[in-house]
Amino acid sequence: MPRYRLVIEYDGSGYNGFQAQADQPTVQGAIEDAVEAFCGQRLRLAAAGRTDSGVHATGQVIQVDLERDWPARTVMNALNAHLAAEPIAVLSAEVAEGDWHARFSATERRYLYRILTRPAPPALERGRVWHVKQPLDAEAMHDAARALTGLHDFTTFRDVGCQAKSPTKTLDEATVTRVGEEVRLTFRARSFLHRQVRSMTGSLVQVGLGRWTADDLRAALEARDRARCGPVAPSDGLYLAGVGYDQPAE
Repeated sequence: MPRYRLVIEYDGSGYNGFQAQADQPTVQGAIEDAVEAFCGQRLRLAAAGRTDSGVHATGQVIQVDLERDWPARTVMNALNAHLAAEPIAVLSAEVAEGDWHARFSATERRYLYRILTRPAPPALERGRVWHVKQPLDAEAMHDAARALTGLHDFTTFRDVGCQAKSPTKTLDEATVTRVGEEVRLTFRARSFLHRQVRSMTGSLVQVGLGRWTADDLRAALEARDRARCGPVAPSDGLYLAGVGYDQPAE
């Protein structure tokens, strides 16, 4: 049974998250329906990460195990044809080798958070950015973000419903840059806690607004107390931007 490694992008605005749910529109459900329409096979796919409701992706990675050996390009083109009515696209398809797994073989995940900082609300990017009317000091946010990198107990930035066994994670990258009217935050780690990125982003915005200092952010982290987290950023501006693997596809 050949396994296919697919890179996909999607607008998560109209979905109740990635993971399939009964009687709810989800990204996974839409793709599994497209697979069935393509080859008649009903399957349960695996993904590198399960994004929440309203979260987008530009580099999500999934795997599908098909009963028939199809050319990878045929799989990509067929799924895109059956997903034409959905804001989901298969960007690439490859045959996976060995015991590669979309989730368990991943060595890093990269998230991007986009914040639009201007008085006027977004018209073309509505639902795809967090609109903050007040100016943000991106440089102060970047300096404060340095405290988050490395091995830490991230209880402060962990959702109360998180099912991870441990709150301790290693954050390899946390950067903040300004691109025109946008402030963009990039986070990279092997894995993340539930809503960790949105929690860290919301607290960094408090720094950007001048309400917190870098020391306040560091103190919140070290408190290991969820009550010390700033307001959690909305899902609108969050993107799963890429997944890294040591094991190449075929």
